[in-house]
Amino acid sequence: MPSATPHPNADACYLALAARDARFDGRFFTGVTSTGIYCRPVCRVRTPKRDNCRFFQLAAQAESAGFRPCLRCRPELAPGAGAWSIEDAGRILAGQAARWLDEPEAWGDAPPTVDRLAARLGVSDRHVRRIFEAHLGVSPLQYLQTRRLLTAKQLLTDTPLPVTQVALISGFASVRRFNAAFLAHYRLSPTQLRRTGPNLAAAPLGTTVRLGYRPPYDVAAMLAFFRQRQLDGVEAVTLATTDQPGQLARSWRVASGGQSHSGWVVCTFNAAQHQVLLQVSDSLRGVLPLVMRRVRALLDLDADPHAIHEVLGTRFPDTPGLRVPGCVDGFELAVRAVLGQQITVAAARTLAQRVVSTFGEPVDTPLPGVTRLFPSASVLAHAGGEALGQLGIVKQRQAAITALAQAVASGALALHAGVDVAATVAQLKTFPGIGDWTAQYIAMRALRWPDAFPAGDVALHKALGVKGEREAQAASDAWKPWRSYAVLRAWATLPPPSTHKSIAQSPDLTKA
Repeated sequence: MPSATPHPNADACYLALAARDARFDGRFFTGVTSTGIYCRPVCRVRTPKRDNCRFFQLAAQAESAGFRPCLRCRPELAPGAGAWSIEDAGRILAGQAARWLDEPEAWGDAPPTVDRLAARLGVSDRHVRRIFEAHLGVSPLQYLQTRRLLTAKQLLTDTPLPVTQVALISGFASVRRFNAAFLAHYRLSPTQLRRTGPNLAAAPLGTTVRLGYRPPYDVAAMLAFFRQRQLDGVEAVTLATTDQPGQLARSWRVASGGQSHSGWVVCTFNAAQHQVLLQVSDSLRGVLPLVMRRVRALLDLDADPHAIHEVLGTRFPDTPGLRVPGCVDGFELAVRAVLGQQITVAAARTLAQRVVSTFGEPVDTPLPGVTRLFPSASVLAHAGGEALGQLGIVKQRQAAITALAQAVASGALALHAGVDVAATVAQLKTFPGIGDWTAQYIAMRALRWPDAFPAGDVALHKALGVKGEREAQAASDAWKPWRSYAVLRAWATLPPPSTHKSIAQSPDLTKA
C-alpha cells in the first residue's frame, strides 16, 4: 500500500482499540492490512492482530494509504479531531487550513480550491500543500475529497435521498465524478453501498442521521443551558428522564447558494451509543450536510474531553463532560448576547421573546411549541430603533442590534466558525455597545473559538475568586488553548442563574 503518515503512538492506539474505548473515537483510525479496511476504535468486530494494524490520525490518511472505510462502524460517524496548539506555527497553519475546509459556510458560493485557501491564509499555494502534507500526511485536495466522500457515504446509508442529490449536496460537481471517486476509493458503487449498508428504519417525519461524539458528555448540563434560554415558538427542550432521552427541537433557517431554506430539526441524545439522532425536515434536505455541520457545532460534538481535561483538570476536576454550547445562527446568538448584557438570564430571555413575537416569521412544523423562526438580519436591519424601543430595549442595545443586523445583511460581517477570529472580534468591537465581553462571548459560541475568554465578566471573577480583568487574564494563561471550556467550568461552580446575573455580566454598555 502507499505510504502515509502513521500515528506516533501506535502501541497506545492498539490498547484503546482492544478496549473499544469511546473516548478515543475520532482521535485515530485503524487500517487492517489483512482486510484493506480502516475502522474507528469503537468498532465491534473482533480485534485484529497487532501486526496487521496501522494507525492514522485522520480518515484521509487511511484512505490515502489505500484503506476503505468499514461498513459496520462507519468512520463518517466519528467526531472530528481538531488540533489546537499555541507553539508550533506550521501545525497551527495546517489546522486552520483544515478548519476552513471543514466549514462549508466559509466557502461562499464558490467551491474551495488550494488557491483560495492559500489566499485566505496569506501564504503561497505551494506552502499550503507543503505544511498540509508535513503535518497531516495528505494533500488539501485529498483531505477535502475524503470529507466529501464520507459525507456522501453517510447520506447514502442513513437517508433515502436520490444518488444524484447526494452527489451534489456532498460537494461533487457532477454525478459522473462522484461515481468515479466513490468507486476508486471504496470499490463499491453508490447504489451497491445503499443495498448493503445498515439503513435506519424510516422516520415517521423528515430524515434521520446519526452524529457521534466522545464521552464523557454532560447531556443534562447542555440541555439545561438551552432550557434556561428557551424561546417559546423557536425551540423546545426536553430534559432527560428515566423514561425518555434528552431532546432539543427547534426551527431552523439556512442560507446557501443565494437561497434561504427553513424548516425544523430535532436532536435526540443516545447516551448509550454516544450519538445524537438528528431528525431534519424535508425542506432542509437540500442543505443537509450544512445542517449536520451546524448541529455538531451547536452541541459541541467534536470536542476532545480528554485533551481539554488534561489542561483544565487540576483547576476544575469535577466537570470533565461540560461542552461549550454553540448556536444555530451567528446573528441570532449575537442579538441574544447583546440583549443579555448586564441583566439576568430570565430578563434577557423575556426581551428576546418579545423580539421573536414581534419580528419572527411563522414556520410550519409538526413539532409542538415550534412555530416561529428567529428574525433574520435583514428584518431587524429595517426594524428601526423606535420599534425595538417599544419592546423595552434600551437605546444602546438598539444601536448595537441595528448595527449588527445591517452588517450581517450586507455581507460586511460573517459570524460562523470559518471566519478569521481575531479580525472578526476586532470588527465586532467597532460597533456601538459591543465591547470585549460581548465579542468574546460571540467568539466562544458562534465562531467556535476554544480559547475565547471574556475577562471582564463579573460572574467569572466571582467564580475564580479574582478582583478584576487583569487578575482573570493572569489566571487564564494556564488554561490556553481551552479557555472557553474553563469559562463554562467556572460558571458551573456558581449558584443557579435565577439567583445571580450568570453570564449576562457584560460591562460593554457602560463603555458605549
